[in-house]
Amino acid sequence: MKKQLNKLLYLSGAALLAACSISRDLPVPKDAAPAIFRNAPSNDTASMAELPWKTFFAQQQLRQLIDSAIARNYDMQLALKNIEKAALLNTQRKWNNIPQIGLDIKASSSNPSDNSLSGQTTRSFLGAGHLEDYSATLSLSWEADIWGKIRNQNRAQAAEYLKTKEARSALQTSIVAQVASSYYTLLMLDEQLVIANQNLERTGSTLKVIQLQYQAGQVSLLALQQAQAQHLYGQQLLPAISSEIQIQEHALSVLTGSFPGPVSRAKLEQDNKPNDNLQIGLPAAMVSRRADVREKEAGLILANAMAGAAKARLYPSLNISASAGLNAIQASDWFNMPGSLFASMAAGLSQPLLQHKKMQTGYKTSLIEREKSVLEFRKTVLTAVTEVSNALVNLEQKNKESLLLSQRVDTLKKATANAKMLFESGSASYLEVLSAQGHVLEAELELSAIENGKRRALSELYRSLGGGWK
Repeated sequence: MKKQLNKLLYLSGAALLAACSISRDLPVPKDAAPAIFRNAPSNDTASMAELPWKTFFAQQQLRQLIDSAIARNYDMQLALKNIEKAALLNTQRKWNNIPQIGLDIKASSSNPSDNSLSGQTTRSFLGAGHLEDYSATLSLSWEADIWGKIRNQNRAQAAEYLKTKEARSALQTSIVAQVASSYYTLLMLDEQLVIANQNLERTGSTLKVIQLQYQAGQVSLLALQQAQAQHLYGQQLLPAISSEIQIQEHALSVLTGSFPGPVSRAKLEQDNKPNDNLQIGLPAAMVSRRADVREKEAGLILANAMAGAAKARLYPSLNISASAGLNAIQASDWFNMPGSLFASMAAGLSQPLLQHKKMQTGYKTSLIEREKSVLEFRKTVLTAVTEVSNALVNLEQKNKESLLLSQRVDTLKKATANAKMLFESGSASYLEVLSAQGHVLEAELELSAIENGKRRALSELYRSLGGGWK
């Protein structure tokens, strides 16, 4: 038996060496990303995405909102449950190829018919009318993984677990960016509400002057009506902006897993900008940092493993089994050793014949899935690089717009003050005052939106570079 076992082990080893050439893995493409980003301010290898989100977002209320979203957001909680499930399956894979061991203990008694062959045989040989059998069997069976089928199945389970972890990280980066974007929009609306109230004071003051002039017969009814219409427009802005504030608060409540309610936030005069360190880094580092790209990389590993397992199914499987135990036809002899001892060993190759075409088709489709995973990886990298480039150009243009619009607001404010002085002295018409005030309101609201766009663009750049999951 020892010689037979050595032969089996020798054949298994030789087959295992041959299995190395069964299925070759497709590597992760190295040329999926460019050397540098378009519009990058420098080729510095350091990146602001390496900063933890608690460092990048310095504002305390925003950090608290992000903390709540990560802990209580329902999408995040579902992702964690998926990780728990995948972790259990990943732990189970360690037991996928251990020998199957079983213990079987039986005692039986039968009384065959006296006129049957079994009954007559029993009486002739045993001198009894019934037949007893007592056995205790320890059995072992094991499939030799000579073609890598089980090994690839284990790799697939490990890759599936990795995918769920990366999917959770990718979801976190998205949630962090969404919370920051909603928070900055709230700050913009707060500022616009202040602007609307200041405009209301300006138009109210002008309306009082025109009312006095109308009563004195210095201006027509048309002038009074136009001043009243402009003042009413300013009043109309207040409920519209207040409504938008509440809707934005509700959106933030959903992200943080809370019922709709007010959201605590910083005052306008506080610094609400994220970290403005524009270290971009290189695309290759971004690829290794972005969770969605790493998820697609895990998908390629999974597809490689599935292709290897499908290929291995086309080849014969080697099964080894052995059993040993005690067997006796009388209870008194059951544990009489070595007389009741027995042992057996077997090995066999099995190869499905009629299902071969089906398995071959399965292998070919797994190769197609593997090629698709490469394309998905390249597409995700391309999307990531494009998002970084878009964020860079958006941030650059918002900075330019903000600078020019700030100068325009300052100029219009001075023009409004001059127009009011000239109007009160009779050197300018009411139309010049109303026009100047309208232009100031428009420019201030636009500047508020531009400043919000700058904050959001910087936050989006941080996300697109792969920041937010640490």
